[in-house]
Amino acid sequence: MSKFHLGLIINPLAGLGGPAALKGSDGVAAQALALGSEPKAAQRTRTALECLLTVRERLEFLTFPGPMGADLLAEMGFAHRTLGALGEGPSSAADTRRAVDLLQDAGVALLLFAGGDGTARDVCAAVREGQPVLGIPAGVKIHSGVYAISPRAAGELTRRLVEGGLVRLASGEVRDLDEAALREGRVAARWYGELCVPEEGGYVQQVKQAGVESEELVLSDLAAWLQDSWEADVRYVFGPGSTLHGLAQNLGLDTTLLGVDVIENGRVIAHDVNEAQLFELVHGHPARLLVTAIGGQGHILGRGNQQISPRVLRAIGLEHLRVVATKRKLGTLQGRPLLVDSGDVQLDDAFPDAVRVWAGYKEELLYPLGR
Repeated sequence: MSKFHLGLIINPLAGLGGPAALKGSDGVAAQALALGSEPKAAQRTRTALECLLTVRERLEFLTFPGPMGADLLAEMGFAHRTLGALGEGPSSAADTRRAVDLLQDAGVALLLFAGGDGTARDVCAAVREGQPVLGIPAGVKIHSGVYAISPRAAGELTRRLVEGGLVRLASGEVRDLDEAALREGRVAARWYGELCVPEEGGYVQQVKQAGVESEELVLSDLAAWLQDSWEADVRYVFGPGSTLHGLAQNLGLDTTLLGVDVIENGRVIAHDVNEAQLFELVHGHPARLLVTAIGGQGHILGRGNQQISPRVLRAIGLEHLRVVATKRKLGTLQGRPLLVDSGDVQLDDAFPDAVRVWAGYKEELLYPLGR
């Protein structure tokens, strides 16, 4: 099985101001150390990573040097690659932002970071839209909604993702207090942005029958979401299968059950296209690709949809791929990853380690992808 790539960034100075009653750590790390505070961020990160020891052989971390991640990973025996370089002296906010850039460029499925609200602000300043991140709480102030409730919870949620459990994606706010004002007795909070964060997803949705997910209602919900978010003059490629055919029917569109169809501005512009026709339609034109998984098997590409060839995928862009699958269908995989077999090994290797899955109205899950 291919490795699952996780990013890790530790703010070694996070939390130092707490024991010293400094109401935070920003700009006062030296003072906190002089007052006897000891760094705790690495220990709290260790608590999170201990939850991943059972899946260690399936993981490769990408991280920053020394106390920002590499030291702890080496000590715990996790396979890892170290990117970038640290300068002399303590790490800085600029180091965190540079680390975020490098880890994203390397294609991590999930970026773990340990710190407080100041660290979350630095991550938010550098992260790209849609990059899943999860905070390991290690700071003094944890007002942002991008942190797990505890280091152990962060580790358990990450393990759930690696093992193929359903992990829903949500939007979490980044908020921070003005520490200088706080030290003067004034509370001044500010919103800095939002991050894409995982949260635990459930297998069962209470619709129609208790404990049973209704495929018809889910497809209706997905159709409503898609209809709300159509992009003008963008070509939507619908792959074959009953899930996407049912989705199209809920949109009032006449598509082919076993073929590939192209939709633009709310109407089908091409039915049951072959590979050459599909490439002609998407080459040089904004496009989105919707595919589903083969129930019980997990292939999303390379089985019954060879019209979606490597050159078609490159023309559309892997970032514009969306998998559509109900939680019931994902449950048939019993934790096994979704699969791609495009016929181009280099392209397969370029896919992320986890893909977004549309599973309900404005409900996205993050699910592992294998080759």
